[in-house]
Amino acid sequence: MSRGRGTVNKVILVGRLGADPQLKYTPSGKANANFNIATNFTWKDQSGNKQDKTDWHRVVVWGKLAEVVGEWLKKGSYVYIEGRIQTRSYNDNNGVKKWVTEVVATDLEMLGRKNGETEAAGALPEVEAGSESEGEEESDLPF
Repeated sequence: MSRGRGTVNKVILVGRLGADPQLKYTPSGKANANFNIATNFTWKDQSGNKQDKTDWHRVVVWGKLAEVVGEWLKKGSYVYIEGRIQTRSYNDNNGVKKWVTEVVATDLEMLGRKNGETEAAGALPEVEAGSESEGEEESDLPF
């Protein structure tokens, strides 16, 4: 869990991947994978009609866990993710400063398949994220 002095930054998401993860390597050789997952929220409006809302969450994974994600996860994969929220800036190709908010995943577990079939617990090899998601790797991002 990411903690500072008297603060907590922890995110838990359960959702499905919207596309296959994109696995890349930094110039220093660190693996990183990016993907988006969808979560849904359902409620009844004032008229009693069911309403649905889908939120998309950008997720980034570093190191060995990123390599595992690139090999095992595909569009539609149902996953449990723990991590922390991070907001960072970068300059686009035109030199315009852009901001992105993402979840830096430190723990990930595959929950099942899109068609509802369940998979055995621990289908992904266990990999500890450790400190690989901190510091220097973020400065190696190509964007």
